[in-house]
Amino acid sequence: MPAPRLPLSRFRVLDLTAHRAGPTCARQLADWGADVIKIEPPASLDDEPGGGLIGKRHGSDFQNLHRNKRSLTLNLKQAEGRAIFFRLVETADVVLENYRSDVKTRLGVDYEACRKVNPRIVYGSIAGFGQDGPYATRPGVDQIAQGMGGLMSITGLPGQGPVRVGIPIADLTSGHFLAQGVLIALLDREHTGEGQWVHTSLLEAQIAMLDFQGSRWLMDGEVPGQAGNDHPTSTPTGVFPTTDGTVNIAAAGDRLYRRLCEALGRPDLITHPDFDDTGKRRRNRVALNQAIAAITATMSSAEVVALLTRAGVPSGPIYSIDQTFGDPQVQHLGIARQVEHAELGTLGVVGQPINLSAAPQPATLRMPTPELGEHSDVLLAELGYDAAAIAALRAQNVI
Repeated sequence: MPAPRLPLSRFRVLDLTAHRAGPTCARQLADWGADVIKIEPPASLDDEPGGGLIGKRHGSDFQNLHRNKRSLTLNLKQAEGRAIFFRLVETADVVLENYRSDVKTRLGVDYEACRKVNPRIVYGSIAGFGQDGPYATRPGVDQIAQGMGGLMSITGLPGQGPVRVGIPIADLTSGHFLAQGVLIALLDREHTGEGQWVHTSLLEAQIAMLDFQGSRWLMDGEVPGQAGNDHPTSTPTGVFPTTDGTVNIAAAGDRLYRRLCEALGRPDLITHPDFDDTGKRRRNRVALNQAIAAITATMSSAEVVALLTRAGVPSGPIYSIDQTFGDPQVQHLGIARQVEHAELGTLGVVGQPINLSAAPQPATLRMPTPELGEHSDVLLAELGYDAAAIAALRAQNVI
């Protein structure tokens, strides 16, 4: 039985990215069928043989990040390496890179250089701070963007000082935003016949993710602070104690608040003069949370969740990662997927959260992360290089 057709299978992507932000974009395209060619420096040029920010090649992080790609080693600092790259550009649809903004130009693989070879190319870039401006050439990584993008100032308990969130959110969101931008440009190409340069940055992505917290400043002139586990503006929404741990409860708005109070046996809290409208509940958040906590603390987490679910109030347990993947709904959703690796065996990876009826989830994991240069010979043969020419390129450290 042939494998299901995937939506992006008609596109070829040249992936020059490293670290996490750019590879996240490439993974999105690869998972949905694009022929992603991961272009990497030859082993002789590897300046981090012990593993960089993403760890060793056979580690869980690297394997989760680079599945569904083919690997070609190529030394872009050599003329012959660039010549091979541009031969690939001729028939490619997308080039992805996340160098510092000036590096691609020094290497001679920038958008204008690619556009001269193929005017239909969509060129996707991620930088730390943008492609121009006073910080354009500064090195930027996720934690720096979290700090400069305002996120660390609103994360954590009030008064405890700035706190980094537990995932590389600027890396991940910039990668997803770039994937979205690339797809927009490919759709636009259907009308114009030409590609374009699509770019974002860790800083822009982080600021965009501030969303309503950003608009509180831009529109209302309010500087948000740390709210800990409470929702910054909606009350009561937060973490409450139980006999065996804690639960999340989200009962913002009058309707949900009434349901919560009735379910907990405290209808008096509905008309209490300190809590009878949303503004008062926000101002008197501490006292209201204490009243709710006094009740939930006498019940188990499962009892609280069951009670509030019957009442139609959003609530849920607070899991460790192993508990998350052990939850029956998570298992039903099938977001934990497996891929077979020739050396490492069966690997568990995080699947796609997007579901398409015509492209079932199992089809999105076709290949494990490749070994370094695993597909170099095949790809060069497709370009017309014979075995002797490939051996010569390898001897010269071009591949």
